[in-house]
Amino acid sequence: MLSKKLIIAMMLILMLAAGGAIAGGDVANGEALSVDCADCHGDDGMGDEDVPMIAGLDAAEHAQKLTDFKSGAVEGEMNDYAADLSEQDILDLAAYYATLSGN
Repeated sequence: MLSKKLIIAMMLILMLAAGGAIAGGDVANGEALSVDCADCHGDDGMGDEDVPMIAGLDAAEHAQKLTDFKSGAVEGEMNDYAADLSEQDILDLAAYYATLSGN
């Protein structure tokens, strides 16, 4: 039987590995991909009264939202846009928008 300390250590390692994957986004590629996003969210990612702000979002949170749209776990206008994104595209976009000020 695994000890409690070993289980906690394994969970911590898995959490760090997952965080590393989210941090694996390429900001420059995300900026290039953001051209399509700007049509609705604006060049600065600030959105408007009908479109949510994505500038300054936490990269992990943003990547999860895009993944949920891509998988259909969340329904909305974003489903069609996210459907063509690769996992790396999602990480890149999330990394880019995390660098923008959401203020």
